[in-house]
Amino acid sequence: MTLLEARTPIRHPEPGRPEVMQRRGWWLVLLGFLLPGSAQVLAGNRRLGRFGIAATIVLLVLLLLAAIGWFAWRAALLTVVANSIGLLVVEALLIGYAILWLVLGLDTLRLARVPKMEGRAKAGIAAVAILATVAPAALAGYGATLVDASRGLVSGLFDFARPAVQPIDGRYTFLLLGGDAGEDREGMRADSMTVVTVNAETGAATMIGVPRNLRNAPFSADSPLWGPWPNGFDCESSDCLLNGTYTYGEAHPELYPDAIRNGSSPGIEATRDAVEGVTGLELQFFVLVDMHGFEDLVDALGGVELEVTERVPIAIEGGPVEEWIEPGVQRMDGYHALWYARSRAGSSDYARMARQRQVQEAVVSQFTPQTLLTKYSELSSAGQDMVQTDVPQAMIGSLSELALQTRQLPITNLELVPDSGVTTGDPDFEQIHAMVQAALAEADGLAPPTETPEP
Repeated sequence: MTLLEARTPIRHPEPGRPEVMQRRGWWLVLLGFLLPGSAQVLAGNRRLGRFGIAATIVLLVLLLLAAIGWFAWRAALLTVVANSIGLLVVEALLIGYAILWLVLGLDTLRLARVPKMEGRAKAGIAAVAILATVAPAALAGYGATLVDASRGLVSGLFDFARPAVQPIDGRYTFLLLGGDAGEDREGMRADSMTVVTVNAETGAATMIGVPRNLRNAPFSADSPLWGPWPNGFDCESSDCLLNGTYTYGEAHPELYPDAIRNGSSPGIEATRDAVEGVTGLELQFFVLVDMHGFEDLVDALGGVELEVTERVPIAIEGGPVEEWIEPGVQRMDGYHALWYARSRAGSSDYARMARQRQVQEAVVSQFTPQTLLTKYSELSSAGQDMVQTDVPQAMIGSLSELALQTRQLPITNLELVPDSGVTTGDPDFEQIHAMVQAALAEADGLAPPTETPEP
């Protein structure tokens, strides 16, 4: 029997033989699922079938290359893919494959000639064919929606034009700002300030909590704030607390004329200069978190679980208490989690800092794979509304790889508060710089030593 004769029952079946039609239907459906396009090559439009097979092979090769890249060159893979252009290409590919799979699957169902069959096999073949068509197409379509949400997040959050930068003294250093624009405030203030510095080789990280009420923040000679404040931010009013540098910068935008164009703001740049003077570290990036956007993020997560150790009032300073957050383990929505983090009525700044850290850790711990898969679009939308940063898209890959290393090590924490020996009203900045360097050395000591080749 020749090859052509062997194929004849597939391409030219005999409708009068139900058992042959059933076997033919199962073969077409299963082959079409395992290798999309094969059913068309055997029994339909060969040009469409060859295109489907070629597209499937290309997809498999791309997936194989991505898997190899993930394990061997993860940072390079993320650098290529995790930017607005790379994500647009991935989204287009997923949409294209979803459409192609639907076309091939429906055509395979047509070629199977289900109406010509009899008995239970007729319904079974139809059901399997529809499932084998719809499920992969739906999966690719859902993947496209996730990639689209990621592209929106990356495009709206990270700077595409800014080039990648090298670490300074072997470290990448970030200024994390919690912007509080509550109803009891005029404008925004950076009330939560944390410096995160990460060893670029080991991933060892140090978090430095900087209190908002620190006074006399010094500025370097090349800072625009050196002119008006050569002796530090040293006025006697509450406007000269550390968080007042944000307000001062916003009120004097001429000091930082390029801030907006660079994706920042005069207030952020003034705060960056002040925190650099306080810690003695050069801050390469900032991340500003709007606390009211944070409320939306917590709601998108479905709430966070927190252990409350003492009653916390929901009230502005000097105002009536609307509600109490009672002690005990509680699952809070965004509104209550935000008030738990920001309430200062009857509370010290240092207790407030501790609550903010607690909420931050709870949010991070709840970013599970299940949450990301089921609520990714909502989380991406909340992230765009909540976060502003000057981290370039070109560094998403390398910083993501570094973050994976950081998760393998304990984080070293340093709080520049009275309990650590810091006098916030009249700080000794040489002492603080020494404390910061000691904390960095402690963090580096937690990392495993870099392997060196044997001589």
